[in-house]
Amino acid sequence: MNRKQGPNRLVRLVPVLCNILGTIILLTVVLSCLPIAVPKFMGYNVFAVVSGSMEPEISVGSAVYVESVAPWKVTAGDVIAFYSGDSVVVHRVVSNDQTLQEFVTKGDANAMEDINAVSYDRLIGHVVRSLPGIGQMMFLYTSTFGKLCVICFVALGVVLNVMAGQLRTMQKTHDFEAERRNAK
Repeated sequence: MNRKQGPNRLVRLVPVLCNILGTIILLTVVLSCLPIAVPKFMGYNVFAVVSGSMEPEISVGSAVYVESVAPWKVTAGDVIAFYSGDSVVVHRVVSNDQTLQEFVTKGDANAMEDINAVSYDRLIGHVVRSLPGIGQMMFLYTSTFGKLCVICFVALGVVLNVMAGQLRTMQKTHDFEAERRNAK
């Protein structure tokens, strides 16, 4: 009797382990997306930092969370995000000229102010927070390879949970048949 319980207990543990592993994988994917997705639902724009112009305060690979703001409320020292051609730039405001409706900006790591002033119509908003490393995750999730990885991880988590359910069903069927044979 003891010998049968040992392997039987191990066999019963497999679905539990599949469930745990599948759930951990799915939770990891969901939790890794939260710092990117939740702020967007709260009205923030999220951008990945690709240059070191704002180091050491905002490092390469960080994500910056940008909140819309009226241009006249921006003051010297604020860090803003603005469009520069097809790119988004994050720099500190040196001055806000409300008459000309433009900002003079400078990256913290740059020796001089930016050559071109930033007109009010290019303002996205001011940076309210930056999180190191999250921008790298954004790059990964937006790349083809990253999207494939996420899809594969989600599929693996789902398959492990489905497999756990199937194994439990098979065990119940096996137990029911064993009880029926023993009753005869």
